[in-house]
Formats: sequence, C-alpha cells, structure tokens
Amino acid sequence: MTPTVTAAVLGSAGLHAAWNALAHGLKDRLGTMVMIQMASLGIGLVCLPFVGIPESGARPWLLGSAALHVVYHLLLLETYRLGDFGQVYPIARGTSPWVTALIGVTLLHEYLSVTQTVGVVVISAGMLVLALAGGIPRRAEAAAVAAAFATGCAIALYTVLDGVGARSSGSAMSYAAWLFVLESAPTIVVLHLRTRRDPTRERNPQRAWGLLGGAMSIAAYTLVIWAQTRGTLATIAALRETSVVIGAVIGTVVFHETYGRHRLVATILVLLGITAINIA
Repeated sequence: MTPTVTAAVLGSAGLHAAWNALAHGLKDRLGTMVMIQMASLGIGLVCLPFVGIPESGARPWLLGSAALHVVYHLLLLETYRLGDFGQVYPIARGTSPWVTALIGVTLLHEYLSVTQTVGVVVISAGMLVLALAGGIPRRAEAAAVAAAFATGCAIALYTVLDGVGARSSGSAMSYAAWLFVLESAPTIVVLHLRTRRDPTRERNPQRAWGLLGGAMSIAAYTLVIWAQTRGTLATIAALRETSVVIGAVIGTVVFHETYGRHRLVATILVLLGITAINIA
C-alpha cells in the first residue's frame, strides 16, 4: 500500500470514530441518525450532476450495498441502545477485518502475503483486547455483544460489495455519491416508519451535530471507497478499523472512560499491525 492510500484510510478512521462517538454521545440517537442521513442524502444529490452514472457492471453491487447499509444503520442504532460505546464499538469494528479477509481470499481470490495476514490478525487481536477491557461480557450483556457482532458482519459484507462495485464503476466518486443517495433515502423512510416521528420538524439543538456527523461520515467512507480501488480489501478494512483506537481515546476524553492497560495494549497491537501491513 502506498503512503497516500494509508494516509487516506487512517484519515477515514479518525473521521469515522468521531461521528460514531457523536452518534453515541447525543441523547436523541434516532434524531441524530436521521440528520446524519439527511446530510448524506443532500450532499450526495448535490454531487450527482458532477460525477456521472457508474458503469453497468457496478450497479448490482451498488444496489446490494445500499440495501445492506440500511440494515447496518438499524443494527448500529440497536447496538448503541443495548451496550456501552467502549465495549460494543470495538466488537463491531473488530469483527469486520477478519470476516472481510475471509471473503476476500476465498471468494474474490485476493492475495495476502504472510506479513499482511499477520497485520490483519494483530489489528483484530488489538480490538478484541479493547473490547474485553471491562472484562468478559456477562450474560446481561449478551444481547449487546450479539448486536455488535451482527453489525460487524454487516460492515464486512458491504465492504466487499463496495470494493467490487467501486472497482467496476469507472469512478470511485461516482459510486460513492450514488451510494449515499441510494442508502440514505430508504434509511430515512424506515426510521420514520419505525418511530412515527420526524426529527427534522422538531426544535432540537442536536440537529446541527447530526448534520456535522453526516458530513464526517460521507468524507470518511468516500476515502475508503477510493482506497478500495487501490489496495486489497482486507488490509484496507483492517487499517480502517484503527478507528477503534481513536474511539478509545474519545471514550476516555469525552465520556470519561478509563484508558487503562487494556487500551494501551490494544493501541500497541494496532500500531504493530499497521506497520506489518505497510512493510509487506
């Protein structure tokens, strides 16, 4: 992976951790999610006239990913409702790299060197350590863990769909813009039908934060889609999930969670994994 691709993915990781912390930290998470999707839809629509239409080979992947993103957003809301940010975020994000690697190697025939494989495994191990910072999950936390794991699987699946789709689209920017429109519109409708309320019509001081989160989400995933056209899906997924370490720092600073030795070990493992991927 070139330094430019690595920098883009790590930048995406920072933005992703920030908007997830924002979504978790605001009281009205549903309203925040709707505003995030409104921002995504608006920015996507503005971009469409300038990016063209993805080539025909990318469209089935695009539609499949858009549908899967709707499921992902619902799972994410449920995960944050059930569990603590410091626990469920690393589980969700830590599941994605190794599932993506399995799919990429077995179904897409992507090649991972020994060093790259070690890097993916080490990063995933670092996130497992982070998820266990509060101890082995108790029976009462089983629902939160299950929701986080399902969210991680959804992330892995749409990562693969978007990687294949973006590579066959002719333009990563075109693919990204259409994806944001096609995923955001139905997500907004589903959230409205689920709750029978329209947060956009309410006087909510958190609305601006939701829009900011949407802008950060778009920037983060656009960088990932671009990177996926220039590197293997597994290594990019692993690098992207370094957002968990950034999320741990945010959890400590903003949510006053203890950093502790588990998070220190996780940070060291993630940094070693990044190094292994980039020297491969």
